[in-house]
Amino acid sequence: MKTSAFVYPWDVNGDPGAPERIAALGVDQVTLASAYHSTRALTPRHPRHRIVTAEYAAVYYPAGDHWADRRLRPHPAGDWAPGDAYGEAAEALAGAGLDVHTWVILAHSSRLGAEHPDTSVVNAYGDRYPWAPCIAQPATRAYLTDLAAEAAVRPGAAGTELESLGWYGLQHLHAHDKTAGVALGDAGQYLMALCFCPACRTGYGEQGLDADALATAVREALEPLWRGAADDGGWPTVEKLLGEPVAAATRAWRDGRARTLQEAAVAAVRAAAPEGFQVLLHADPVAYHCGANAGVDPAHVLSVADGVVVPCAGGTALLTPFAEHAREDTVLAANFTVVSGMGGSPGTLAADAARARALGATELRLYHAGLASDGDLAAVREALRRASDPAVASSAPPKTANSSR
Repeated sequence: MKTSAFVYPWDVNGDPGAPERIAALGVDQVTLASAYHSTRALTPRHPRHRIVTAEYAAVYYPAGDHWADRRLRPHPAGDWAPGDAYGEAAEALAGAGLDVHTWVILAHSSRLGAEHPDTSVVNAYGDRYPWAPCIAQPATRAYLTDLAAEAAVRPGAAGTELESLGWYGLQHLHAHDKTAGVALGDAGQYLMALCFCPACRTGYGEQGLDADALATAVREALEPLWRGAADDGGWPTVEKLLGEPVAAATRAWRDGRARTLQEAAVAAVRAAAPEGFQVLLHADPVAYHCGANAGVDPAHVLSVADGVVVPCAGGTALLTPFAEHAREDTVLAANFTVVSGMGGSPGTLAADAARARALGATELRLYHAGLASDGDLAAVREALRRASDPAVASSAPPKTANSSR
């Protein structure tokens, strides 16, 4: 199975040994960040630093002049990834024999929300989510579509992976998060993700809903959850709390906005890219889910993109809905965390890869070559060696309690 490791430019630039070290893992490809959100990251082997603080969402290459007069535009990185940091790292990685694909973060930017508060998701209580641009707003959609094309199609890149190309909600961290005190479950997360900015209020009206009445209904539905009565029944719970017709109308609005944005972004990338350029989306097959792995309809997204990158840190079950709609040439990449300090399990990677293959996965993604310890990387090397052994690769061990991470 083709395997790619996620990498930041700062993992490579200034560390002459990094490209060969990554290639020695046994991976075929790197997925290299070209546009990324704010983060604080370890660099455990870098000769010049051990911590990188990316202060805001930025692009890691010189943005085009066409952004100059735009209200919404990407920002260059600070000293954590100056100039064409992406291009420098990409050249070094390619020199080590690795294919390079871009890694593009889209609808997740605290700086965008801080500078332009009107672009943010607004929940039913009137709270803004500055890290979550509302993807229903025309100006935001235009910005994200153009950013996708520019950040994806960098010189030498053979493909891209588009992350956060859909609705964002409460989850996936913001600064020093203190939001886990109440277990909202999938239903509560959906209700807290419903946006009430002017564009979405108009959209609900187009679906026959009164936005003020909907906001009241959402607050009332959430009230028992705040008291600890979380019901993690997923979408049926949302239908029970809001009523089936209202719940369906919210989905009609939100699903339509997400689908058309995904179509537009992929089309923009293809228009800017050379022939054969691969376009993948980080995706979750539960369409109402929000976050970095955008909730999608598997049949639809696989009719738009070349494939998907599927989160498998909690097990491989999410691969199945995509596999049911895969074509012969569909890329179905199983994404495993291999940083043990972040809950990953590099020691079970060979078995996990075999299980993923049995469920239809065609490729592997490893998160994250730059963040992992030496011990984790050694385990990855051994796992990929074992996974390339036909006797191991052809066997998919049964799922056990210890291997469902």
